[in-house]
Amino acid sequence: MSATTIIGTAPLGALIRYTDGSPKPPARFTKKLAAWERSNGIGRLVKKEPPRPYPTWTAPASFTLHEGNFSSDGVILVTIMRSHSADSALTFDIVEVPRPGQVKILLDFGGATELLHLAANETAAELWIAREGYRNARLEVVGASDDGRAGEGNLAA
Repeated sequence: MSATTIIGTAPLGALIRYTDGSPKPPARFTKKLAAWERSNGIGRLVKKEPPRPYPTWTAPASFTLHEGNFSSDGVILVTIMRSHSADSALTFDIVEVPRPGQVKILLDFGGATELLHLAANETAAELWIAREGYRNARLEVVGASDDGRAGEGNLAA
């Protein structure tokens, strides 16, 4: 799939795999492997943004994937997020969509909606909000018929 297809069809919370199509180099080639890992990976779709016009150009639509956290003693030190624009040359696949009954914890700001957390149920979502302290977050339960896309606009370019 193209990046534009992901922007138009993938629901927030979906697990997205991306690749440049090249084979993975052997582990002994550390620099080549690090370069390969920048173009091949997997992450959870946490944000979609429409095209943004500026006085001299228009930024294409984009989406952001949460690839993971580095933590120490239960404290998150670094969060890895990677954004891809609609004109990306990478190939994308939807690996998994949120299951019915899961709860998306969403935050709206700047005209975009960001997925903060995907909880197993409403109780877990409310506990997460209480622990993390997001006062303006809203909950959205994934329904059986909406395959995780409820409340999301089509942001395709």
